Amino acid sequence: MTARATAATAPGTGAAAASPGASATGRDAILLAARRAFTQRPYAEVTIRGIAADAGVSASLVVKHFGRKEQLFNTVADFGPAAEELFDAPLDRLGRHMVLTLVRRRREQKGDPLLRVVFSLGNHDERSLLRDRFHEQVTARLTARVPGPEAALRAELIAGQLIGLGATLSLHREGAGSLATPEHLADLYAPALQALVVGPPTAGAPAAPGRPAVTPAGRRSPGR
Repeated sequence: MTARATAATAPGTGAAAASPGASATGRDAILLAARRAFTQRPYAEVTIRGIAADAGVSASLVVKHFGRKEQLFNTVADFGPAAEELFDAPLDRLGRHMVLTLVRRRREQKGDPLLRVVFSLGNHDERSLLRDRFHEQVTARLTARVPGPEAALRAELIAGQLIGLGATLSLHREGAGSLATPEHLADLYAPALQALVVGPPTAGAPAAPGRPAVTPAGRRSPGR
């Protein structure tokens, strides 16, 4: 945004900044609007004024919270905090934790922590940073965590399943998933994620956390 545009919108920050609580609400609205703007339109077409209008706040409030458009974009492109929450569990409970965290965050914050990366696919402008950040902060981090062979492939599949869950809940916003508890969704969805976390069983090898051991004949060990 140019200095001229900033000056034109500077007077008054509006009701959104009248109190700490309102300011926090305004900041959240700005982030949601910025995510929509940067993932659906070329970077050059996105303006601070447009984001402010979508968020229902003044452009000066956007500048107050985030500074220039470049700084706001870098905030939107940061998946680090989401990954910190999603992966903060022992391996034997990681699949369930990821589902519970994603669903609860969607419902509490009215937004998905990962889904915005999908809208960057096929674009070749600054939005490629979304894909780069996602790989660095989500997929690569998960690759380092999961044990066993083909860790990178399994990490990519886990990330894909998490994005798929978010896309399904968004597509069926008023469907059966919206009525299910996070715990029930985890009961149904987490086992497939957990199988990818621990990796395929190896005959005769000790069981990985969260998966029963397998005998040489391919049968699960008794009592497990």
